[in-house]
Amino acid sequence: MAKLKSLIKIEGTLDDLTFYKGKEGAYLVRTKGGVSANRIKNDPAFARTRENGTEFGHSATSGKILRRAITSLMADAKDSGVTPRLTQVMSKIKNADLSSIRGERKVSVGLATEDGKVALKGFDFNKQAILSSVLLANYSLETTTGEIVISNLIASQDLSVPSGATHVSFTSAFLNLDFSTGEKDLTVSPVSNVTINGTLSSITLTPPAAPTGTGNTCYFLKIAFFQEINGVQYSLNNGAFNALKLIEVL
Repeated sequence: MAKLKSLIKIEGTLDDLTFYKGKEGAYLVRTKGGVSANRIKNDPAFARTRENGTEFGHSATSGKILRRAITSLMADAKDSGVTPRLTQVMSKIKNADLSSIRGERKVSVGLATEDGKVALKGFDFNKQAILSSVLLANYSLETTTGEIVISNLIASQDLSVPSGATHVSFTSAFLNLDFSTGEKDLTVSPVSNVTINGTLSSITLTPPAAPTGTGNTCYFLKIAFFQEINGVQYSLNNGAFNALKLIEVL
């Protein structure tokens, strides 16, 4: 590494030299380093690197499979970092696969264990609107039907209501997802929309049928806020305050 003494300050790579700005503001230059892709692919010394790379790719793909299975729910209830956050969770689930060798551990196998299910259960798809902070009332889940009930709800008291919201919608979803094949079946309850005031309500969210297929069963609860203007409800701030949580995994 050497300091660059020139009136022209540059950053980037030229031939075998890399120019960059150091932490203290000085412009530095070094020879282009790193290990060749061919060596990583074939050298026995990089076996662990190859294994880690394969498993990371599998974890990322598994997160993508789940996101695509619930695209309709996530459309207005996610944060910008949901993809890497979910990949990180999938990596933990993959680690729960204690039967496969390194480099071949699978999320689908990990989810057959209690540790794997615990790692996924409770995932919030919008970090800016965590369900436990948005909904202050208790709810119950019937796993056979996917029905979620929120009893004795007073919207103005039992929700953390964002400024400008006049109405709130509740939705439940029931998913069967096979992470080994990507096969999915999602059923979604009718939306329950209520005015945000002091009225006592009982919310019952029942999907039309249990989903078919194999794999894992996942249950979701979504809360979305709206502002009514001239009789029309508009999504509040493009869904920035909407919560979506995976509340149970079987």
